[in-house]
Amino acid sequence: MMYKERKRAALFFIFYFIFSHAVAQTDPVVMTVNGQKVLRSEFEYSYNKNNSEGVIDKKTVEEYVDLFINYKLKVAEALYRHLDTLTSFKQEFAQYRDQQVLPLMVNDEDVEAEARHIYQQTKDRIGSDGLIQVAHILLRLDQKATPEQQTAAKVRIDSIYTALKGGADFAELAKKVSQDPGSAAQGGLLPFVQRGQLVKEFEDVAFALKDGEMSGVVQSPYGYHIILMKGRKELEPYEYHRESILKFIEQRGLRDYIATQKADSLAAAAGSSRADILEEKAGEFSEKDDELKNLIREYYEGLLLYEVSNLEVWERAAKDEAGLANYFGQNKKKYAWNEPRYKGIAYHVKDKADVKAVKNSIKKVPFDKWPEVLRSTFNPDSVIRIRVEKGIFKRGDNALIDREVFKKDTTFTSLEGYPIDAVYGKVLKKGPEDYTDVRGLVVADYQEQLEREWVAALRRKFSFSVNTDVLKTVNNHQ
Repeated sequence: MMYKERKRAALFFIFYFIFSHAVAQTDPVVMTVNGQKVLRSEFEYSYNKNNSEGVIDKKTVEEYVDLFINYKLKVAEALYRHLDTLTSFKQEFAQYRDQQVLPLMVNDEDVEAEARHIYQQTKDRIGSDGLIQVAHILLRLDQKATPEQQTAAKVRIDSIYTALKGGADFAELAKKVSQDPGSAAQGGLLPFVQRGQLVKEFEDVAFALKDGEMSGVVQSPYGYHIILMKGRKELEPYEYHRESILKFIEQRGLRDYIATQKADSLAAAAGSSRADILEEKAGEFSEKDDELKNLIREYYEGLLLYEVSNLEVWERAAKDEAGLANYFGQNKKKYAWNEPRYKGIAYHVKDKADVKAVKNSIKKVPFDKWPEVLRSTFNPDSVIRIRVEKGIFKRGDNALIDREVFKKDTTFTSLEGYPIDAVYGKVLKKGPEDYTDVRGLVVADYQEQLEREWVAALRRKFSFSVNTDVLKTVNNHQ
Protein backbone atom coordinates (compact mmCIF):
# COMPACT_ATOMS: atom_id res chain seq x y z
CA MET A 1 0.00 0.00 0.00
CA MET A 2 2.82 2.31 0.94
CA TYR A 3 4.52 1.55 -2.38
CA LYS A 4 1.38 2.44 -4.38
CA GLU A 5 0.99 5.76 -2.54
CA ARG A 6 4.62 6.66 -3.20
CA LYS A 7 4.25 5.74 -6.86
CA ARG A 8 1.10 7.83 -7.19
CA ALA A 9 2.84 10.78 -5.53
CA ALA A 10 5.85 10.42 -7.79
CA LEU A 11 3.70 10.27 -10.92
CA PHE A 12 1.76 13.33 -9.77
CA PHE A 13 5.00 15.24 -9.18
CA ILE A 14 6.35 14.28 -12.61
CA PHE A 15 3.06 15.29 -14.27
CA TYR A 16 2.98 18.58 -12.33
CA PHE A 17 6.59 19.37 -13.21
CA ILE A 18 6.12 18.64 -16.93
CA PHE A 19 2.82 20.52 -17.10
CA SER A 20 3.99 23.58 -15.18
CA HIS A 21 7.23 23.66 -17.15
CA ALA A 22 5.29 23.53 -20.44
CA VAL A 23 2.99 26.36 -19.33
CA ALA A 24 5.93 28.48 -18.27
CA GLN A 25 7.64 27.93 -21.58
CA THR A 26 4.67 29.09 -23.64
CA ASP A 27 5.86 32.66 -23.05
CA PRO A 28 9.27 32.50 -21.40
CA VAL A 29 11.33 35.40 -20.09
CA VAL A 30 13.71 36.62 -22.76
CA MET A 31 15.46 39.25 -20.65
CA THR A 32 15.35 41.06 -17.32
CA VAL A 33 15.93 44.81 -17.06
CA ASN A 34 16.24 46.47 -13.66
CA GLY A 35 14.48 43.50 -12.10
CA GLN A 36 11.56 43.66 -14.54
CA LYS A 37 11.00 40.52 -16.61
CA VAL A 38 10.39 40.90 -20.35
CA LEU A 39 8.45 38.05 -21.91
CA ARG A 40 9.28 36.76 -25.36
CA SER A 41 5.90 37.89 -26.70
CA GLU A 42 6.63 41.51 -25.78
CA PHE A 43 10.05 41.43 -27.39
CA GLU A 44 8.60 39.79 -30.52
CA TYR A 45 5.87 42.41 -30.76
CA SER A 46 8.41 45.23 -30.60
CA TYR A 47 10.87 43.56 -32.93
CA ASN A 48 8.30 42.64 -35.58
CA LYS A 49 6.67 46.05 -35.50
CA ASN A 50 9.97 47.88 -35.99
CA ASN A 51 11.36 45.46 -38.56
CA SER A 52 8.37 44.87 -40.80
CA GLU A 53 8.39 44.81 -44.59
CA GLY A 54 9.24 48.23 -45.95
CA VAL A 55 11.59 49.18 -43.12
CA ILE A 56 14.84 50.30 -44.74
CA ASP A 57 17.24 49.60 -41.87
CA LYS A 58 15.95 46.19 -40.77
CA LYS A 59 17.77 44.58 -37.86
CA THR A 60 18.40 40.97 -37.02
CA VAL A 61 17.06 39.77 -33.67
CA GLU A 62 20.59 39.90 -32.23
CA GLU A 63 21.12 43.47 -33.52
CA TYR A 64 17.79 44.56 -32.07
CA VAL A 65 18.53 43.28 -28.57
CA ASP A 66 20.78 46.21 -27.60
CA LEU A 67 18.31 48.75 -28.97
CA PHE A 68 15.51 47.16 -26.97
CA ILE A 69 17.60 47.03 -23.80
CA ASN A 70 18.45 50.72 -24.19
CA TYR A 71 14.75 51.45 -24.60
CA LYS A 72 13.87 49.55 -21.44
CA LEU A 73 16.69 51.22 -19.51
CA LYS A 74 15.31 54.66 -20.41
CA VAL A 75 11.87 53.59 -19.25
CA ALA A 76 13.44 52.34 -16.00
CA GLU A 77 15.09 55.74 -15.54
CA ALA A 78 11.77 57.52 -16.13
CA LEU A 79 10.12 55.37 -13.49
CA TYR A 80 13.07 55.92 -11.14
CA ARG A 81 12.42 59.66 -11.51
CA HIS A 82 8.70 59.11 -10.90
CA LEU A 83 7.78 60.76 -14.19
CA ASP A 84 4.76 58.48 -14.27
CA THR A 85 3.34 60.48 -11.35
CA LEU A 86 3.26 63.78 -13.26
CA THR A 87 -0.27 65.07 -13.74
CA SER A 88 0.41 65.84 -17.41
CA PHE A 89 1.66 62.29 -17.99
CA LYS A 90 -1.26 60.65 -16.23
CA GLN A 91 -3.80 62.75 -18.12
CA GLU A 92 -2.29 62.08 -21.55
CA PHE A 93 -1.92 58.37 -20.93
CA ALA A 94 -5.45 58.05 -19.54
CA GLN A 95 -6.84 59.84 -22.58
CA TYR A 96 -5.13 57.40 -24.96
CA ARG A 97 -6.02 54.36 -22.87
CA ASP A 98 -9.66 55.40 -22.69
CA GLN A 99 -9.79 55.82 -26.47
CA GLN A 100 -8.78 52.18 -26.78
CA VAL A 101 -11.01 50.87 -24.00
CA LEU A 102 -14.29 52.75 -24.49
CA PRO A 103 -15.27 51.06 -27.79
CA LEU A 104 -14.67 47.65 -26.21
CA MET A 105 -17.17 48.38 -23.44
CA VAL A 106 -20.05 48.54 -25.91
CA ASN A 107 -21.72 45.34 -27.09
CA ASP A 108 -24.60 44.72 -29.49
CA GLU A 109 -27.10 44.75 -26.63
CA ASP A 110 -25.92 48.21 -25.54
CA VAL A 111 -26.28 49.60 -29.06
CA GLU A 112 -29.70 48.01 -29.42
CA ALA A 113 -30.83 49.55 -26.14
CA GLU A 114 -29.65 52.98 -27.25
CA ALA A 115 -31.44 52.57 -30.58
CA ARG A 116 -34.69 51.74 -28.77
CA HIS A 117 -34.13 54.72 -26.48
CA ILE A 118 -33.70 57.06 -29.45
CA TYR A 119 -36.83 55.62 -31.06
CA GLN A 120 -38.87 56.09 -27.88
CA GLN A 121 -37.65 59.67 -27.47
CA THR A 122 -38.71 60.39 -31.04
CA LYS A 123 -42.09 58.77 -30.49
CA ASP A 124 -42.63 60.80 -27.32
CA ARG A 125 -41.78 64.04 -29.12
CA ILE A 126 -44.24 63.25 -31.92
CA GLY A 127 -46.99 62.62 -29.41
CA SER A 128 -50.65 62.12 -30.26
CA ASP A 129 -50.61 64.51 -33.22
CA GLY A 130 -48.57 62.05 -35.25
CA LEU A 131 -46.83 63.02 -38.47
CA ILE A 132 -48.29 65.04 -41.31
CA GLN A 133 -47.31 65.58 -44.93
CA VAL A 134 -48.43 68.71 -46.71
CA ALA A 135 -47.77 70.50 -49.98
CA HIS A 136 -47.57 74.28 -50.14
CA ILE A 137 -47.20 77.21 -52.48
CA LEU A 138 -45.04 80.05 -51.18
CA LEU A 139 -44.76 83.65 -52.31
CA ARG A 140 -41.85 85.14 -50.40
CA LEU A 141 -42.26 88.48 -48.65
CA ASP A 142 -39.44 90.25 -46.88
CA GLN A 143 -40.36 91.31 -43.34
CA LYS A 144 -39.09 94.79 -44.22
CA ALA A 145 -41.23 94.98 -47.35
CA THR A 146 -42.89 98.29 -48.15
CA PRO A 147 -46.69 98.57 -48.00
CA GLU A 148 -46.75 98.57 -51.80
CA GLN A 149 -44.75 95.33 -51.94
CA GLN A 150 -47.01 93.72 -49.35
CA THR A 151 -50.12 94.72 -51.30
CA ALA A 152 -48.68 93.35 -54.56
CA ALA A 153 -47.77 90.01 -52.94
CA LYS A 154 -51.19 89.71 -51.32
CA VAL A 155 -52.99 90.42 -54.59
CA ARG A 156 -50.92 87.74 -56.32
CA ILE A 157 -51.40 85.04 -53.67
CA ASP A 158 -55.13 85.78 -53.66
CA SER A 159 -55.24 85.26 -57.41
CA ILE A 160 -53.39 81.93 -57.03
CA TYR A 161 -55.87 80.89 -54.33
CA THR A 162 -58.78 81.81 -56.56
CA ALA A 163 -57.31 79.71 -59.38
CA LEU A 164 -56.95 76.72 -57.05
CA LYS A 165 -60.52 77.10 -55.80
CA GLY A 166 -61.57 77.19 -59.42
CA GLY A 167 -60.03 73.77 -60.08
CA ALA A 168 -56.39 74.49 -61.01
CA ASP A 169 -54.02 71.60 -60.32
CA PHE A 170 -52.13 72.31 -57.06
CA ALA A 171 -48.94 70.46 -58.02
CA GLU A 172 -48.67 72.02 -61.46
CA LEU A 173 -49.29 75.51 -60.11
CA ALA A 174 -46.74 74.96 -57.32
CA LYS A 175 -44.09 74.02 -59.90
CA LYS A 176 -44.78 77.24 -61.82
CA VAL A 177 -45.22 79.89 -59.14
CA SER A 178 -43.99 78.66 -55.72
CA GLN A 179 -40.86 80.44 -54.49
CA ASP A 180 -39.74 77.54 -52.30
CA PRO A 181 -37.36 75.90 -54.82
CA GLY A 182 -36.83 72.78 -52.73
CA SER A 183 -40.48 71.77 -52.71
CA ALA A 184 -41.66 73.50 -55.91
CA ALA A 185 -39.93 70.89 -58.07
CA GLN A 186 -41.95 68.24 -56.17
CA GLY A 187 -45.25 69.98 -56.75
CA GLY A 188 -44.95 71.75 -53.42
CA LEU A 189 -44.64 68.49 -51.48
CA LEU A 190 -42.82 68.54 -48.14
CA PRO A 191 -41.61 65.48 -46.21
CA PHE A 192 -43.50 64.10 -43.22
CA VAL A 193 -42.96 66.34 -40.20
CA GLN A 194 -43.85 66.45 -36.52
CA ARG A 195 -44.87 69.39 -34.39
CA GLY A 196 -41.99 71.76 -33.74
CA GLN A 197 -40.37 71.37 -37.14
CA LEU A 198 -42.29 74.18 -38.85
CA VAL A 199 -42.81 77.86 -38.04
CA LYS A 200 -45.80 78.26 -35.71
CA GLU A 201 -48.03 80.23 -38.10
CA PHE A 202 -47.64 77.51 -40.75
CA GLU A 203 -47.79 74.61 -38.30
CA ASP A 204 -50.97 75.65 -36.48
CA VAL A 205 -52.90 75.75 -39.76
CA ALA A 206 -51.32 72.62 -41.25
CA PHE A 207 -52.04 70.37 -38.27
CA ALA A 208 -55.67 71.57 -38.17
CA LEU A 209 -56.37 70.50 -41.78
CA LYS A 210 -58.17 67.29 -42.68
CA ASP A 211 -56.90 64.88 -45.35
CA GLY A 212 -57.24 66.52 -48.78
CA GLU A 213 -58.28 69.87 -47.31
CA MET A 214 -56.66 73.09 -48.56
CA SER A 215 -56.06 76.11 -46.35
CA GLY A 216 -56.74 79.72 -47.11
CA VAL A 217 -53.90 82.20 -47.47
CA VAL A 218 -51.51 81.87 -44.49
CA GLN A 219 -48.88 84.48 -43.60
CA SER A 220 -45.62 83.47 -41.90
CA PRO A 221 -42.23 85.14 -41.45
CA TYR A 222 -41.32 83.72 -44.89
CA GLY A 223 -44.27 85.19 -46.77
CA TYR A 224 -47.66 83.93 -47.96
CA HIS A 225 -48.55 80.21 -48.15
CA ILE A 226 -51.37 78.08 -49.39
CA ILE A 227 -51.27 74.63 -47.73
CA LEU A 228 -52.73 71.33 -48.94
CA MET A 229 -53.02 68.39 -46.53
CA LYS A 230 -51.66 65.23 -48.21
CA GLY A 231 -51.85 62.77 -45.34
CA ARG A 232 -51.25 61.77 -41.72
CA LYS A 233 -49.62 58.81 -40.06
CA GLU A 234 -48.35 57.50 -36.75
CA LEU A 235 -44.67 56.74 -36.35
CA GLU A 236 -43.96 53.27 -37.74
CA PRO A 237 -42.93 50.50 -35.31
CA TYR A 238 -39.35 50.29 -34.04
CA GLU A 239 -38.38 47.49 -36.42
CA TYR A 240 -39.29 49.70 -39.40
CA HIS A 241 -36.72 52.35 -38.34
CA ARG A 242 -34.19 50.06 -36.65
CA GLU A 243 -31.58 49.95 -39.43
CA SER A 244 -31.75 53.72 -39.94
CA ILE A 245 -31.28 54.36 -36.23
CA LEU A 246 -28.34 51.95 -36.01
CA LYS A 247 -26.75 53.68 -39.00
CA PHE A 248 -27.33 57.04 -37.32
CA ILE A 249 -25.58 55.79 -34.17
CA GLU A 250 -22.51 54.71 -36.16
CA GLN A 251 -22.36 57.87 -38.30
CA ARG A 252 -22.61 60.19 -35.30
CA GLY A 253 -20.00 58.27 -33.30
CA LEU A 254 -22.48 57.59 -30.51
CA ARG A 255 -20.72 54.41 -29.45
CA ASP A 256 -18.32 56.44 -27.30
CA TYR A 257 -21.30 58.21 -25.74
CA ILE A 258 -22.93 54.85 -25.00
CA ALA A 259 -19.68 53.56 -23.50
CA THR A 260 -19.24 56.68 -21.37
CA GLN A 261 -22.77 56.37 -20.05
CA LYS A 262 -22.14 52.70 -19.29
CA ALA A 263 -18.89 53.52 -17.47
CA ASP A 264 -20.66 56.19 -15.43
CA SER A 265 -23.41 53.72 -14.49
CA LEU A 266 -20.84 51.14 -13.38
CA ALA A 267 -18.98 53.81 -11.42
CA ALA A 268 -22.14 54.94 -9.67
CA ALA A 269 -23.03 51.35 -8.76
CA ALA A 270 -19.53 50.71 -7.42
CA GLY A 271 -19.20 54.05 -5.65
CA SER A 272 -16.09 54.91 -7.69
CA SER A 273 -15.22 57.17 -10.64
CA ARG A 274 -15.35 56.75 -14.39
CA ALA A 275 -11.52 56.88 -14.46
CA ASP A 276 -11.32 53.99 -12.00
CA ILE A 277 -13.78 51.92 -14.04
CA LEU A 278 -11.89 52.53 -17.29
CA GLU A 279 -8.59 51.62 -15.65
CA GLU A 280 -10.16 48.41 -14.32
CA LYS A 281 -11.64 47.57 -17.73
CA ALA A 282 -8.31 48.25 -19.43
CA GLY A 283 -6.78 45.58 -17.24
CA GLU A 284 -9.60 43.11 -17.92
CA PHE A 285 -9.55 43.58 -21.68
CA SER A 286 -5.75 43.47 -21.84
CA GLU A 287 -5.75 40.05 -20.18
CA LYS A 288 -7.86 38.73 -23.03
CA ASP A 289 -6.39 40.74 -25.91
CA ASP A 290 -2.62 40.68 -26.46
CA GLU A 291 -2.79 43.35 -29.16
CA LEU A 292 -4.54 45.77 -26.81
CA LYS A 293 -2.11 44.93 -24.02
CA ASN A 294 0.84 45.64 -26.29
CA LEU A 295 -0.68 48.91 -27.56
CA ILE A 296 -1.39 50.25 -24.09
CA ARG A 297 2.00 49.23 -22.73
CA GLU A 298 3.73 50.67 -25.80
CA TYR A 299 1.99 54.02 -25.39
CA TYR A 300 2.65 54.09 -21.64
CA GLU A 301 6.33 53.41 -22.07
CA GLY A 302 6.52 55.65 -25.13
CA LEU A 303 5.24 58.62 -23.14
CA LEU A 304 7.77 57.89 -20.39
CA LEU A 305 10.52 57.59 -22.98
CA TYR A 306 9.58 60.96 -24.47
CA GLU A 307 9.53 62.70 -21.09
CA VAL A 308 12.86 61.36 -19.92
CA SER A 309 14.59 61.77 -23.32
CA ASN A 310 13.41 65.36 -23.47
CA LEU A 311 14.99 66.04 -20.09
CA GLU A 312 18.25 64.20 -20.78
CA VAL A 313 18.82 64.82 -24.48
CA TRP A 314 16.48 66.84 -26.69
CA GLU A 315 15.56 69.87 -24.62
CA ARG A 316 18.82 69.78 -22.74
CA ALA A 317 20.87 69.96 -25.94
CA ALA A 318 18.74 72.72 -27.43
CA LYS A 319 19.13 74.93 -24.34
CA ASP A 320 22.75 74.17 -23.43
CA GLU A 321 24.46 77.06 -25.22
CA ALA A 322 27.78 76.48 -23.45
CA GLY A 323 27.67 72.80 -24.27
CA LEU A 324 26.89 73.49 -27.92
CA ALA A 325 29.73 75.99 -28.17
CA ASN A 326 32.13 73.54 -26.53
CA TYR A 327 31.01 70.68 -28.78
CA PHE A 328 31.47 72.86 -31.86
CA GLY A 329 34.92 73.93 -30.71
CA GLN A 330 36.02 70.31 -30.30
CA ASN A 331 34.54 69.21 -33.63
CA LYS A 332 35.04 72.28 -35.82
CA LYS A 333 36.61 70.31 -38.68
CA LYS A 334 33.40 68.29 -38.94
CA TYR A 335 31.58 71.40 -40.16
CA ALA A 336 34.20 72.66 -42.64
CA TRP A 337 32.96 73.75 -46.06
CA ASN A 338 34.30 72.70 -49.41
CA GLU A 339 33.34 76.07 -50.87
CA PRO A 340 32.95 79.57 -49.38
CA ARG A 341 29.75 80.85 -47.77
CA TYR A 342 28.49 84.39 -47.38
CA LYS A 343 27.24 85.24 -43.92
CA GLY A 344 25.08 88.29 -44.25
CA ILE A 345 22.07 89.86 -45.91
CA ALA A 346 20.82 90.73 -49.35
CA TYR A 347 18.57 93.78 -49.01
CA HIS A 348 16.45 96.07 -51.13
CA VAL A 349 15.56 99.69 -50.38
CA LYS A 350 13.58 102.58 -51.85
CA ASP A 351 15.93 105.38 -50.81
CA LYS A 352 19.64 105.31 -51.63
CA ALA A 353 20.46 106.76 -48.21
CA ASP A 354 19.10 103.61 -46.59
CA VAL A 355 21.85 101.48 -48.16
CA LYS A 356 24.41 102.95 -45.78
CA ALA A 357 21.90 103.32 -42.95
CA VAL A 358 21.28 99.57 -42.97
CA LYS A 359 24.98 98.80 -42.69
CA ASN A 360 25.52 101.29 -39.90
CA SER A 361 22.56 99.96 -37.88
CA ILE A 362 23.90 96.40 -37.66
CA LYS A 363 27.65 96.93 -37.95
CA LYS A 364 28.33 96.21 -34.26
CA VAL A 365 25.34 93.97 -33.61
CA PRO A 366 25.55 90.14 -33.26
CA PHE A 367 24.39 88.35 -36.38
CA ASP A 368 21.38 86.70 -34.74
CA LYS A 369 20.09 90.13 -33.60
CA TRP A 370 20.12 91.70 -37.08
CA PRO A 371 16.46 90.97 -37.94
CA GLU A 372 15.21 92.57 -34.71
CA VAL A 373 17.32 95.71 -35.21
CA LEU A 374 16.39 96.08 -38.88
CA ARG A 375 12.70 95.58 -38.17
CA SER A 376 12.57 98.13 -35.34
CA THR A 377 14.72 100.66 -37.21
CA PHE A 378 13.29 100.52 -40.71
CA ASN A 379 9.96 98.66 -40.58
CA PRO A 380 8.43 99.59 -37.22
CA ASP A 381 4.88 99.96 -38.53
CA SER A 382 2.89 99.49 -41.71
CA VAL A 383 5.46 101.42 -43.77
CA ILE A 384 7.98 98.90 -45.13
CA ARG A 385 11.21 100.72 -46.05
CA ILE A 386 13.41 97.69 -46.70
CA ARG A 387 13.16 94.04 -47.73
CA VAL A 388 15.81 91.66 -46.39
CA GLU A 389 16.97 88.06 -46.89
CA LYS A 390 19.31 86.95 -44.09
CA GLY A 391 21.31 83.76 -43.94
CA ILE A 392 24.48 81.88 -44.73
CA PHE A 393 24.51 81.57 -48.50
CA LYS A 394 26.48 79.39 -50.86
CA ARG A 395 26.70 79.91 -54.60
CA GLY A 396 23.29 79.47 -56.17
CA ASP A 397 21.28 80.35 -53.06
CA ASN A 398 20.66 84.01 -53.87
CA ALA A 399 21.04 85.70 -57.26
CA LEU A 400 22.02 89.11 -55.82
CA ILE A 401 24.72 87.60 -53.60
CA ASP A 402 25.91 85.45 -56.51
CA ARG A 403 26.39 88.62 -58.55
CA GLU A 404 27.77 90.97 -55.89
CA VAL A 405 29.82 88.59 -53.71
CA PHE A 406 30.72 85.55 -55.78
CA LYS A 407 31.02 87.61 -59.00
CA LYS A 408 28.88 85.14 -60.85
CA ASP A 409 27.43 86.23 -64.18
CA THR A 410 23.78 86.00 -63.35
CA THR A 411 20.56 87.85 -64.00
CA PHE A 412 18.88 89.57 -61.09
CA THR A 413 15.57 91.40 -61.17
CA SER A 414 14.97 94.05 -58.51
CA LEU A 415 11.91 93.81 -56.33
CA GLU A 416 9.00 95.96 -57.43
CA GLY A 417 8.98 99.17 -55.43
CA TYR A 418 12.51 98.57 -54.09
CA PRO A 419 14.83 99.47 -56.97
CA ILE A 420 18.09 99.73 -55.00
CA ASP A 421 19.83 96.44 -54.10
CA ALA A 422 22.76 95.86 -51.77
CA VAL A 423 24.50 93.21 -49.67
CA TYR A 424 26.23 93.32 -46.30
CA GLY A 425 28.19 90.66 -44.48
CA LYS A 426 31.37 88.63 -44.78
CA VAL A 427 32.73 85.69 -46.75
CA LEU A 428 33.57 82.62 -44.68
CA LYS A 429 36.07 80.61 -46.70
CA LYS A 430 36.80 77.51 -44.61
CA GLY A 431 33.79 77.04 -42.39
CA PRO A 432 31.42 78.60 -39.87
CA GLU A 433 32.66 81.16 -37.35
CA ASP A 434 30.79 79.64 -34.43
CA TYR A 435 28.15 77.04 -33.71
CA THR A 436 25.27 79.44 -34.34
CA ASP A 437 26.16 79.43 -38.05
CA VAL A 438 25.31 75.72 -38.21
CA ARG A 439 23.17 75.47 -35.08
CA GLY A 440 20.78 72.83 -36.42
CA LEU A 441 23.59 70.45 -37.31
CA VAL A 442 25.44 71.05 -34.05
CA VAL A 443 22.31 70.50 -31.94
CA ALA A 444 21.61 67.20 -33.73
CA ASP A 445 25.20 66.01 -33.28
CA TYR A 446 25.33 67.15 -29.66
CA GLN A 447 22.11 65.27 -28.99
CA GLU A 448 23.71 62.11 -30.38
CA GLN A 449 26.68 62.56 -28.04
CA LEU A 450 24.43 63.14 -25.02
CA GLU A 451 22.41 60.08 -26.02
CA ARG A 452 25.52 57.87 -26.13
CA GLU A 453 26.78 59.17 -22.79
CA TRP A 454 23.35 58.76 -21.21
CA VAL A 455 22.89 55.19 -22.42
CA ALA A 456 26.35 54.27 -21.15
CA ALA A 457 25.47 55.72 -17.74
CA LEU A 458 22.16 53.83 -17.67
CA ARG A 459 23.93 50.58 -18.46
CA ARG A 460 26.13 51.17 -15.44
CA LYS A 461 23.24 52.24 -13.23
CA PHE A 462 20.73 49.45 -13.88
CA SER A 463 21.24 45.71 -14.12
CA PHE A 464 20.09 43.71 -17.13
CA SER A 465 20.52 40.20 -18.49
CA VAL A 466 19.47 38.29 -21.62
CA ASN A 467 18.36 34.66 -21.80
CA THR A 468 20.21 33.67 -24.96
CA ASP A 469 18.46 30.31 -25.19
CA VAL A 470 15.05 31.98 -25.28
CA LEU A 471 16.37 34.67 -27.64
CA LYS A 472 17.12 31.93 -30.18
CA THR A 473 13.45 30.98 -30.21
CA VAL A 474 12.16 34.46 -31.10
CA ASN A 475 9.84 34.10 -34.12
CA ASN A 476 10.87 30.46 -34.19
CA HIS A 477 8.68 28.50 -31.79
CA GLN A 478 5.55 26.42 -31.86
